[in-house]
Amino acid sequence: MQNFGAFVSQFGVENHGINNAETVYWNLTTSMLYEQAIRRHEGAIAHLGPLVVQTGSHTGRSPNDKYVVQEPSSEGDIWWGKVNRPFSQENFDYLYRKMLAYTQNRDMFVFDGFVGADPKYRMPVRIITEYAWHNLFARNMFIREFDPEKLRTHEPQFTVIDMPRLKAEPTLDGTNSQTFILIDFGRRLVLIGGTEYAGEIKKSIFSAMNYYMPKQGVMSMHCSANFGADRNDVALFFGLSGTGKTTLSSDPSRTLIGDDEHGWSDDGVFNYEGGCYAKVIKLDPKGEPEIFETTRRFGTILENVIMDSSTRRVDLNDGSLTENTRSSYPISHVSNAVRDGVAGHPNNIFFLTADAFGVLPPIARLSNAQAMYHFLSGYTAKVAGTERGITEPVPNFSTCFGAPFMPLRPGVYAKLLGDKIEKSGAKVWLINTGWTGGPHGVGSRMKLAYTRRMIHAALDGELDNVRMVEEPHFGLMVPECVPDVPDEILMARNTWADKDAYDAQATRLVGMFKENFKQFEELVSDDVKAAGPR
Repeated sequence: MQNFGAFVSQFGVENHGINNAETVYWNLTTSMLYEQAIRRHEGAIAHLGPLVVQTGSHTGRSPNDKYVVQEPSSEGDIWWGKVNRPFSQENFDYLYRKMLAYTQNRDMFVFDGFVGADPKYRMPVRIITEYAWHNLFARNMFIREFDPEKLRTHEPQFTVIDMPRLKAEPTLDGTNSQTFILIDFGRRLVLIGGTEYAGEIKKSIFSAMNYYMPKQGVMSMHCSANFGADRNDVALFFGLSGTGKTTLSSDPSRTLIGDDEHGWSDDGVFNYEGGCYAKVIKLDPKGEPEIFETTRRFGTILENVIMDSSTRRVDLNDGSLTENTRSSYPISHVSNAVRDGVAGHPNNIFFLTADAFGVLPPIARLSNAQAMYHFLSGYTAKVAGTERGITEPVPNFSTCFGAPFMPLRPGVYAKLLGDKIEKSGAKVWLINTGWTGGPHGVGSRMKLAYTRRMIHAALDGELDNVRMVEEPHFGLMVPECVPDVPDEILMARNTWADKDAYDAQATRLVGMFKENFKQFEELVSDDVKAAGPR
């Protein structure tokens, strides 16, 4: 086994059971990883320098193939169920041995770095990959170490071994398919196989932080974050895919902290990552100029984006491979991003939803009890055509706005968030970036310019003295007016031509909320239960 690279750790891969690899490439630079990826036919270089890759049949996460190992140190803490499904230690050991055998006489790549920008809570990680471009992905997404001596003495506290070409045998290995994402919190180890989608690496590390950080009193959050004139003017944006989390936090007038994963400690907010992972399908260069510019940079990875092989120019509007086209880039590609990834406590928190039923108002102020209710609900909606078989709007409730990545029971995260909101005095807002004037297919999507203006009005204190009116179905407090936004769109019912149809739709959505929240009723206080829809 040969080690290659200027920054080889003394804590070698043999500590992970890998003994007979061909060449282990350690902590290569971006340019060197490009060379390796091209030499191995893993991708192609597009006009202006991004690396274009395809991820085969897996163009997104595989939630049905993710498991948590049932082991003594974590078993009592895990929120077991459809999201965190148990996997036996015996089957994990068997697949681990299979993976170690697979690594023999193969090249692999190692990235050593960190997750967590705050040095007090920073966790050393190691990502071992079969593909050079997957290692570049890790280099983009996690926090780099630039000190050669620290790289040579790097000892990970959490490790991911990612071998996409290794496929499981479900009948022998106890998996759901040939794909597997296995998290063992006892060994601090993740095994990934059978999928080339790099996002599994990122979300495995996020799941680990969501397990370890709350045990240190840190609220672990699936949100983007930015700040205004100074680091004490922080805003958080919680939301599921498609609600505008990355778009709304990428604001030229504010400084980006991070676009997806953060911790909130007693000292303030800090980014978990060192990069961004943005959706780029039909990206608007005028509406989202900061993100658009990153798609034209050396060091950026474009996943499943279509490229003209003759001109090497990419077409961000082409979704023929998937609507989930992605761009991975270091946060240094964003001109108005803070490099150290830390800031103060938030003054404003936004829960983003894309309500395809057209019921929720575009902006509402939440009480602390309502904030807990909507945080646990984690509501947005899927629209017709986004997935096979969906012909009308379908509610999507994802607990804590990130259920697939939350190993602990929801009450742990809800209590932490509630305590921190109480101490900080942060205002909490519900923002509907979805439909107005009717449901999807009848109404229209809320204009991005209006949403941005409403958010800025909240951030700048313009709504502090505006009269609030209670919306009848959810009990939400809606401002009577917002500067530069038409008054008639603020109360959703007013935008519908058929008011009876609105009431029927609202009653239907209220029922969906109530049915979903039954699972949390024993976890919350009476005031949180009473904060739900009427």
